Amino acid sequence: MALPTRLARSAIPKLRASPLLPAFQPPQFLLPTLFAPTLHPQSQTSSYHSYEHNPPSPFSVPESAILSSALQHVPAYGFTSTALKLGARDAGYLDVSTNLLPRGVFDLVNYHLVTERLSLKDRVQFPLQGDGGAGDLGRIGVGEKVRTLALARLRANGRVIGRWQEALAIMAQPTHLPASIAELARLSDEIWFLAGDTSVDTSWYTKRASLSAIYSAAEVFMTQDTSSDFVDTERFLVERLEDVERVGGWLGEVGEWVGYTGHSVVNVLRSKGVRI
Repeated sequence: MALPTRLARSAIPKLRASPLLPAFQPPQFLLPTLFAPTLHPQSQTSSYHSYEHNPPSPFSVPESAILSSALQHVPAYGFTSTALKLGARDAGYLDVSTNLLPRGVFDLVNYHLVTERLSLKDRVQFPLQGDGGAGDLGRIGVGEKVRTLALARLRANGRVIGRWQEALAIMAQPTHLPASIAELARLSDEIWFLAGDTSVDTSWYTKRASLSAIYSAAEVFMTQDTSSDFVDTERFLVERLEDVERVGGWLGEVGEWVGYTGHSVVNVLRSKGVRI
């Protein structure tokens, strides 16, 4: 099923700070759609992912400049308008430029989500399937690849983990929840795709639904993880994936699969003191 695509991205005008700011005509912006931009664009007849074509950047150059700079201020100021303004200044724009980000601080959260998802394919690479000879490292199972990719994505939150509960609260707001869920679905699909999943039956949905539930729970768990190098989060993730793999053979329906995963994850989180 194709996710809706944003028809266009508005470019933020380059309001460079200077003693004499020339007059300018404010640009017209298209209203953002309910969902975040689809990063693997497709037509009705093409596949969701493509090996031959790299997707276009979902952010304009000014947006990337402001938001990437703003992320550097998140550890100190959180996912806030202050971080956005400081990012704009660092990128050479006036503070007022941040008002042109249609979703405010959610755009900052979304930028982190999207860019970290897109970087997975370059940050985590697996050897090509070899000829099966001795020492062939290409024979890595899909399940192991999913675990590696999911863990790598979780670790990418490390630099902002002290502020990630703020991000979760922003994503949970009714206005932003549909886009947040859509981006989580894209992440889950990206992980299974990069892991080499080729399923075309109903397991395509159950795999992605269960991974989305487990990954979301692991993110919450990670915000309270004080272990060295987040080893407890890694253990939590691995155990939940193993739980699903063990019961995957007899939970065939999407509702049953997600229901089992949800109850299992909630019970474990509560046992660890997470208030949910």
